[in-house]
Amino acid sequence: MAESKLLPAYLAVGPDEVKRDTAVERLRRRLEASGMADFNLDERDMTRDQDVDDLLSSLNTYPMGADFRLVILNGCDRLAEPIRTALTDYLADPSRTTTVLLTAGTLAKNTKLYKAIAKIDKKAIIDCGAKKGRELPILVQGMARHHGKTISLDAAEELIARAGEATRMLDNELKKLAEMVEAPQIERADVERFVVRTAEVKPWDFLNAVAARDVTRALELYRLQPPKSEMRLYSLLCTRLRELITAKALDARGQGRELASTLGLQGWQVRNHLTWARRYTMDELTGALRAAVEVEQALKGSRDSEVAFTTWIVQICSRG
Repeated sequence: MAESKLLPAYLAVGPDEVKRDTAVERLRRRLEASGMADFNLDERDMTRDQDVDDLLSSLNTYPMGADFRLVILNGCDRLAEPIRTALTDYLADPSRTTTVLLTAGTLAKNTKLYKAIAKIDKKAIIDCGAKKGRELPILVQGMARHHGKTISLDAAEELIARAGEATRMLDNELKKLAEMVEAPQIERADVERFVVRTAEVKPWDFLNAVAARDVTRALELYRLQPPKSEMRLYSLLCTRLRELITAKALDARGQGRELASTLGLQGWQVRNHLTWARRYTMDELTGALRAAVEVEQALKGSRDSEVAFTTWIVQICSRG
């Protein structure tokens, strides 16, 4: 977008705030190169009341000493009807000397405003959708490079677990880590040392700690789970044990690569399963699953369900 001819309108839409900010900065830098940004930039918070005539006047104002005028409209998720109608009508025949960028966390594709922008050009829609699953840690690794650092995959996953999935929060934490960590690469220990946990602990982090036989971390993450979540964690942990048993069996036959397809999961979901399974004997895994029967009875009918569940975690993680 920085080198090609600008379109009269763009829509940066999606929950990825950093990507939306990047779209804004690219256009802003393009305008700043003219040296006349102060005269040709109008940035508005569309969550506040706007005068329709004033907005349209800004969109139709000719640039001064530059090739184009830039109008940035932030927060276009829920525009007032008069503003939405005016923008839709304007986009049917937009000014050739103005580029308008709308940003929104969400904007349905079936709305007239979305369709009006999409009709201009397929490149007018800038997808800022949230990364999911395996994609987010890789995105964090890319974000770290913008701060002059690299970050290990384990550290990226730990950062997400502690700070949550909002890209702006992750970017802020990466900026702080880059300033605090002297080494060229940020490691998991750095994240654990400098990043305060603000995100709710997901059960997958707990399951991974148990699978890795990291009893200290497993118990820490268990204590951070919502109250009375033992039954849900019990069910998930039984599933994880079955997955590790399958991984162990396939690995013994030299068929470890078939694990994801055998379990009906994506490759990234079982990335560490073989490594974890090799930390157990088959007897240990099947024994842990057999012990689950007594644990279930305790969870359903005992006041000491927390004790029973904690004891089971320790038994699974313990060696020998």
